[in-house]
Amino acid sequence: MAIDQYKDMEGAQNKRLEALEEILLQQDDFEDQGNGCVENEVDDVHDEDGSIGMVLLSTAVAVCGSFEFGTCVGYSAPTQSAIREDLNLSLSQYSMFGSILTVGAMVGAITSGRITDFVGRKWAMRISACFGIVGWLAIFFSKGAISLDIGRLLTGYGIGVLSYVVPIFIAEIAPKNLRGALTTLNQLIIVTGSCFAFLIGSVVSWRILALFGLLPCVTLLLGLFLVPESPRWLAKIGHQKEFKTALRKLRGKDANISKEVTEIEEYILTLHCLPQANLLDLFQSRYIRCLIIGVGLMVLQQFGGINGIGFYLSETLEEAGLSSGKLGTIAYAIIQVPITVVGALLMDKSGRRPLVMISATGTFLGCFITATGFLLKSHSVLLTWVPVFGVSGLLIYISAFSIGMGAVPWVIMSEIFPINVKGAAGSLVVLVNWSGAWVVSYTFNFLMSWSMSGTFYIFAAFSASTVLFVAKIVPETKGKTLEEIQKSIYP
Repeated sequence: MAIDQYKDMEGAQNKRLEALEEILLQQDDFEDQGNGCVENEVDDVHDEDGSIGMVLLSTAVAVCGSFEFGTCVGYSAPTQSAIREDLNLSLSQYSMFGSILTVGAMVGAITSGRITDFVGRKWAMRISACFGIVGWLAIFFSKGAISLDIGRLLTGYGIGVLSYVVPIFIAEIAPKNLRGALTTLNQLIIVTGSCFAFLIGSVVSWRILALFGLLPCVTLLLGLFLVPESPRWLAKIGHQKEFKTALRKLRGKDANISKEVTEIEEYILTLHCLPQANLLDLFQSRYIRCLIIGVGLMVLQQFGGINGIGFYLSETLEEAGLSSGKLGTIAYAIIQVPITVVGALLMDKSGRRPLVMISATGTFLGCFITATGFLLKSHSVLLTWVPVFGVSGLLIYISAFSIGMGAVPWVIMSEIFPINVKGAAGSLVVLVNWSGAWVVSYTFNFLMSWSMSGTFYIFAAFSASTVLFVAKIVPETKGKTLEEIQKSIYP
């Protein structure tokens, strides 16, 4: 809808939107309080708990896509030296190989919404798995830079789509009492996949590691034959019979699904009444601060250096003076999963703002220590301390990033935008995130050639900027309704 047309209909649309928000807020209050209509709620919980098997199976199949995501991201770190040596790649050629994953993911993320809505959640995951399979095979059979880059680009496109469809699918199939825990599992499995690539890549060749990358793709492709389609998507496209059949499979043949069927149908009907926002609408004064918060967090997350450090970790550790980059890579992988679990547990207890600020402070400290180690090395001072500074700084960095900066910006992004612009806002924020990931991952090796200490001091500066940005601009969203969040953004 054009801006002029939007302004003409603004009053009526706002009334409809306010009515929708009021309904949604009342539903959230009903779910959270657990008071009133006790008998009905007990029946609902009993139904959901008694038929959890298909939901867990469907989630297990879907997070194979999350594992594939992590495997792709972690692939380049333990394989850099071997691939460059075997295929005689220059620094710029390997930088292109490492970073082109994010280009494919950027395209995949942009197209993911339309693909997922057009062909469904299951077919979107099937398409992604096929791109992943072809991509990993191209990497396995590569004899030069071109086929290597094509394979990496294809796997990138696959994970770009998966980064959108997997959490959407899980949220749509899960009962309300399990939705939070199951959607959090997505981020945890991504980290697990990345750690898997780090660990396995330390003991097998880069071609064998590519074959390991095929496993989650094949498992996802086969597993999708065993699980139902998202009932909410089926309801959205008007397939009423299939919608109720899918919901019955997920909740169990003896479950009472009438209430949930009614809620889904009412929600779908309300969505059709909402104004369709586009990217230009996001730059209206009512949304601009939300946009600054969402885009700002993603820019600061990426330019803090996570993808440059993660993609080329092994070489960076060796430059820091560690005798074997693989040992540091293994340590990096081992600490990442438990720290991510701790961050997930703290998110709803400590709040979003404190967690991000503590996390950014930790990434600043890690980058500063690493940069200082490289500075000592460049001046040939205290050389025995260089590996200590380098390894400890990088481990502090990944620990701090995993506890907050990795997941919390995405959570805040999902909370700050009004429901009628979440689709357009999500597309823009994802585009900014992947664009930043490409810039950092492509330029990292060149920056390290320019100045190792300077590179990490730059990352440290962005981390320090994150603390100030969150303190001054980002509101706390923990425990607040949509209306309360909007009031805190526009007091």
